[in-house]
Amino acid sequence: MELRQLRYFVTIVDEGGFTKAAERLHLSQPGLSTQIRRLERELGQRLLDRDARTVTPTAIGAAVLEHARAALAAVDRIGDTVDEFTGLLRGQVRLGMISGAASEVFDVAGVLADFHHDHPRVGISLTEDTAERMLAAVERGELDIALTGLTGAPTDSGIGLDVILQTPLVAAVAHDAPVAPAESAGTITLAALADHRLICLTSGTGLRGIFERSCAAAGFTPNVAFEAAAPPLLLALAARGLGTAIVPALTPAEAANFAVRTLDIVAPRIHGRLALAWRTDRPLDPAAKVLLGQLRIAFGGRAADTDGVPT
Repeated sequence: MELRQLRYFVTIVDEGGFTKAAERLHLSQPGLSTQIRRLERELGQRLLDRDARTVTPTAIGAAVLEHARAALAAVDRIGDTVDEFTGLLRGQVRLGMISGAASEVFDVAGVLADFHHDHPRVGISLTEDTAERMLAAVERGELDIALTGLTGAPTDSGIGLDVILQTPLVAAVAHDAPVAPAESAGTITLAALADHRLICLTSGTGLRGIFERSCAAAGFTPNVAFEAAAPPLLLALAARGLGTAIVPALTPAEAANFAVRTLDIVAPRIHGRLALAWRTDRPLDPAAKVLLGQLRIAFGGRAADTDGVPT
């Protein structure tokens, strides 16, 4: 019995079939099937039930699966212990990030450059996507770490979250837009936005998710007339009088630069949150663990806003 055969067996069960398992393992399907047949011959028992659509473990296979997982985990821990002891990290870290997260405040490129300098044998992959898709990728184990917005939806209990930024959402209108009596104090209620043509980030983003859930709780569906992937375009559309943009809070200088006037959304106040996400129900690879630690150190201490109200 070879360790790789146990890994092949576990991967087939996890992927629910030979085709996807072969793709994940970068093997040919016939070669993978041959290795599993050899393992079954050596054990003298059939481990997998195969039909036209699915592959599932037999009763004996299910019992073997538990021990196979334990054996693979033990081997991984041995390698991790050696790597941590020697300080020599290897492998691949998969990082996801929402569009626009990299900035002077969140110098992702700088953190990755420092990490690569210290651990040149670790490969790093970086992808951009929406918050919903990245959180799902972390849950499936396709990403090790994500720098993502939170949509307000419940997250898997096996996902760890470290909120690194929290900011209120505001409504931005053209600088010369008429001021309604209720808006004279620079605020607007969430319920009042039901009558506005809105300009929002695209579906799947954290801010769009938290805003839509807040509207649903208030009893209405927002009338989204325009959507875009980045706040600057939302503000440009609002400045032209095309609607009310829902964006993170702006400084007075930023509002003036975009020729918009902002209204604090109240009753209730809504906050967007940016967080680091990773799985906590299984050990991170040593390289991913080190990079996560560096990201938390670099971006920590920013989670409070002027109100300090968590959402």
